[in-house]
Amino acid sequence: MESSLAESSFVCLLVWQHSQALLSDFIIVYRSLGQEVFCSVQEADYEIASYADEHSCMGILGQDSDFIIYDSAPYLSVAKLRINSLTTVLYDRQRFCRATGLAIFQLPLLACLLGNDVVSEERMQHIRNNAMATYRKNDPAPHSGAPQGQMVLAVSQLVRSLWASQAEDTDHILQSLNLSAPHRELLKRGIHSYSLPGQEVPQRGDISAYPASSAFEKYVSPEILKACREKHVAAEGFMVYTVVCEGLTECSNTLEDEEDTELLPQALVYKPCRQHIYGLLLGHDGSTIGTPAIREWFVYPGNPLKEPEMVQPLPLSLPCDRPSLDLLWFGTGPNVSALRLTSFLTIFDCQEFSDLYGTIEGSLLVALCLITYIILQVQTLSQEDVDAYLSQCVCLSIKSPQELQQIKLPFLSSRAVQLGSLYVRGLSHLLGANCASGCPLPNAALMPWHSFDGRLFHSKYLLAHSGTEKTVLLDNDSSCLSQFLHLRERLIETCRKRGRVLQYRPRPNAPEQSHKTTPGAGYKDGHTGGGEGWRERGDVTGGPRHGGGWRERGEDRRDCSEYENRERKWERGGHRRGMSGGQYFHPRSYPDCHSGGPQSTSHPPGQSRGRPYRSRGTYHLAPRWSQPPAPGT
Repeated sequence: MESSLAESSFVCLLVWQHSQALLSDFIIVYRSLGQEVFCSVQEADYEIASYADEHSCMGILGQDSDFIIYDSAPYLSVAKLRINSLTTVLYDRQRFCRATGLAIFQLPLLACLLGNDVVSEERMQHIRNNAMATYRKNDPAPHSGAPQGQMVLAVSQLVRSLWASQAEDTDHILQSLNLSAPHRELLKRGIHSYSLPGQEVPQRGDISAYPASSAFEKYVSPEILKACREKHVAAEGFMVYTVVCEGLTECSNTLEDEEDTELLPQALVYKPCRQHIYGLLLGHDGSTIGTPAIREWFVYPGNPLKEPEMVQPLPLSLPCDRPSLDLLWFGTGPNVSALRLTSFLTIFDCQEFSDLYGTIEGSLLVALCLITYIILQVQTLSQEDVDAYLSQCVCLSIKSPQELQQIKLPFLSSRAVQLGSLYVRGLSHLLGANCASGCPLPNAALMPWHSFDGRLFHSKYLLAHSGTEKTVLLDNDSSCLSQFLHLRERLIETCRKRGRVLQYRPRPNAPEQSHKTTPGAGYKDGHTGGGEGWRERGDVTGGPRHGGGWRERGEDRRDCSEYENRERKWERGGHRRGMSGGQYFHPRSYPDCHSGGPQSTSHPPGQSRGRPYRSRGTYHLAPRWSQPPAPGT
């Protein structure tokens, strides 16, 4: 049935954001446009259906058959949405019931037997086979239509035969199926998962009766748990909620050049930072002894993602006694504010920058902390890279959107793309650290558009590595130049105190070399310290890894065919329920450089949703440009 969205005066837009690293960015954008945005605590489908039912929404615009099963708002297809006319297809729940001969209260059992988020298709395969055999026996005439449609009718016939009346006991119905006790319990849980608040169904079970037990909640107070949940729902608690309640954190996408052996993978660069965040959240009396390890699912080359890495929390080295998390989050007064800022800066080993708070813009302080941290972690970065990062941050404030769009790049450097991606990924860790520290900085100051623009950074990178004068690098703006030199001096001084001395190592910027990130023999011979890769050096930041990391497994390098096979394998992956409602990740190739450079993408709406499968993402090779794009493209 075709339906017009334009006929309604009220549309409730429900957005399921799939990447935690970008979630807070989008939240602020949506809210600036006057939209209400929430992050789910339970299964996202359940919370969307519950919200739509509670607020009498005109419909749910999505791509998930579960929205037919929930007794909630009508289900509208986003796949068939025509933007120009605002028309789409309405899946009519009542008509579906008439076609299958079922009542609405019987739909949850149908969904579970066919396979859903709780009960995988494989678990009920024998039930469906028996149902299909009975269906064909009762109606031996040739059947027309797709096999999937016949299967739905066959299982519907089985459901009708099991349910004599609406008041019949659910347990009695499930006893009549040839299932083991664990499978009956799983089926019961699946049926209850469709029961929305305020709805009466046979032996309705509250979905909250099946919470995920956590060994981590005992390390924080009930007030912290409550605040964690509220921050998560408001999408203001990146990383914190899943760490405290599940002992888990993950990032299933990355944009890196597998052939650049000098740069550490993003997951390893930010591992020490995450460990200190874990320590701040879960540590007792300044100690993390006895605190269980956090399960990390982070994609990087050589990590097959077959099991999580067990990462130990690390305590913060504060100049004072470690404050309690309750004090950081709920305390008041100037001393507490100073503690919050000190805790935040210590996570990135940038305590010396506390005097800059209030004297420079928050976005510049954030950028200085992040760039300093990156320089300390990645030993192969040079003074030119620092100049590119800092000049871009300082000059961004004087650029209009039109000026940024008009920047012409003579060619593209995959290394510049990777360094830009590394910076943006770090902003998500800054958000996590800010939340864990009690929010000493406004989250708005940590948004990418305040401190980073990819095209501007690329242009500064090419200029810095070509030996451009600082005045030109700073757009001949004296104010920008003064600020740049001040921040640069502070960064160099901080790095020197930690034994990190920056060297000048200009990269060749000839167009014919721009698509190659691994320096050739001539470059290595002329520049020391730049030709040895992180795999050969064995550089892994952070503490010891449990469960086997890339080095322990001996998986130093993988050829392209193995990565492609792994990608095809993970494309068949499906759905994993998390506290944030589940996430899909679907590897795809990057668009060409003419569309603005490589980008990481995620799942299409039709991704398989089998419960047992894990789809933790994959590692993509950065594109190789056979020829540099023409200027201005």
